Amino acid sequence: MKNLLYILSFLFSFGLFAQNDALFKQGNALYNEGKYAEAIQKYDDILSTKKHSADLYFNMANAHYKLNNIAPSIFYYEKALQLAPNDKDIKNNLAFAQNMTVDAIGVVPNVGFSKLFKNITNSMSFDAWAKATVVLVFVFVILFLIYYFAYSTGRKRLTFIGSILSLILLCVTLAFAFQKYALDKKDKPAIVFAQETQVKSEPNLRSEESFRLHEGTKVQVIDSVDNWKKIKLSDGKMGWLASEDIKILTAF
Repeated sequence: MKNLLYILSFLFSFGLFAQNDALFKQGNALYNEGKYAEAIQKYDDILSTKKHSADLYFNMANAHYKLNNIAPSIFYYEKALQLAPNDKDIKNNLAFAQNMTVDAIGVVPNVGFSKLFKNITNSMSFDAWAKATVVLVFVFVILFLIYYFAYSTGRKRLTFIGSILSLILLCVTLAFAFQKYALDKKDKPAIVFAQETQVKSEPNLRSEESFRLHEGTKVQVIDSVDNWKKIKLSDGKMGWLASEDIKILTAF
């Protein structure tokens, strides 16, 4: 019975993959014909099956960009970047889309050691830091075993120094892994989808308006109360806006 279920599951997955591949090709063909809305529908059909890829989000964003849909184009470029963070084409197209936004928001710069530490932490993903730590654990164990069983004084000295260095590097990569995990956990970006939204000082309609934001602006969600989200901008400004006015860039 279990074998039959495995076979049926495999056949279903294979059929779904073939269907999504056909839809992707159809969407690309429609895009090349200038039928951007129809292409978006094909890409949406793929997303409805819970399948995603950087190429799918990139093409979806391109189609929205052609239709001057500011918020969706930025949203899907950002989704593509989550899966392919070093892709230059995605970064370039995202920059073009961001040029269409109304809000000009500055950035609070990191300086000194804080900037250096953050840059190093973000230079690799959490998984990469974790893998580096595991590799260094094996290196440390191997070097320590060689040191323990070696008879030569020179070999003992070299392996002892090597094991100490690998242990230090292990601790460093482990610290960066934990730091990266903490940063990723705090990172809750979202894109404003409302054409214009009022950012309030408190999570209710009667509170004073702090400022306004427009579609396509990227914010950080730092708190939630009922149907309100507390957001923070890259320049440090904070406030509350209606949850329906933004779309959160959920991680995979």
